[in-house]
Amino acid sequence: MDSGSVALLRELLADTGWLQQARELGVALRTTRSPGGLLLVGTPDDEPWHLTAHLGDEARLSGLTQLTPTLVRWAPPADAPPHLRVGLERLEHTAKGETLFVLSEQQAPVPLLERVDDARRTGATILAIGGGDTELAGLAHDSIAVPKDGLVTFDGAQHLVSAAAGEPVRRPGLRARLARLLEKVSGPQYTD
Repeated sequence: MDSGSVALLRELLADTGWLQQARELGVALRTTRSPGGLLLVGTPDDEPWHLTAHLGDEARLSGLTQLTPTLVRWAPPADAPPHLRVGLERLEHTAKGETLFVLSEQQAPVPLLERVDDARRTGATILAIGGGDTELAGLAHDSIAVPKDGLVTFDGAQHLVSAAAGEPVRRPGLRARLARLLEKVSGPQYTD
């Protein structure tokens, strides 16, 4: 998906809440402290190659080196280049300040959920894009569920999040932050 397609998708989704969710996850990705500390892992049958490439591009284009991802693979070949040889054992060394970004369109396998739980206990930030897996969402600090019959495809959600990660963060003014806080606490207010 090129930048024009992402812009069109954003326009189509402007009033749906999807862009806000993508921005929140994108901002959360930026909290990773250092290059290499953003770990992307998928399932044994679906490694997140595409998102890894997009986040690498966003890191380069935005100058946000902390977005430089590390692809964690289930069974990397021993003769693969070093950046493609990072296996699941890397998750055993996840530390505070690092981010584990999990992508699982289907139900996440138990071995993945166990590793995610261990990484969370060490202080890593857990983010996820899932297909509605409640166990994975329960382990994540922030996640997006992509329904199979929704407006956005699993691939489309990844594009929205990676583009949002590279965007400059716009801080709302004090009034806007207070209004949002009040709405969260008391619910929407309606006036005549």
